Amino acid sequence: MAGVLDTVYSTLMKRNSVYMVFIFGGAILGERVVNSAFNTAWESNNKGKLFKDMKIPDPEPEEEE
Repeated sequence: MAGVLDTVYSTLMKRNSVYMVFIFGGAILGERVVNSAFNTAWESNNKGKLFKDMKIPDPEPEEEE
């Protein structure tokens, strides 16, 4: 276990710049995953009620006189 923690420390946390990139990258990736999951759940619960599910008839073309 100590070998794994030493590897993680030397790879990600030894330099502050690498650590900050890791933290911000993880936050951005995590936000995208959570957003995608909630959008999928919202769309499945509201199927048929969303604007993209509505069938809007095409207007009939006007005849010129």
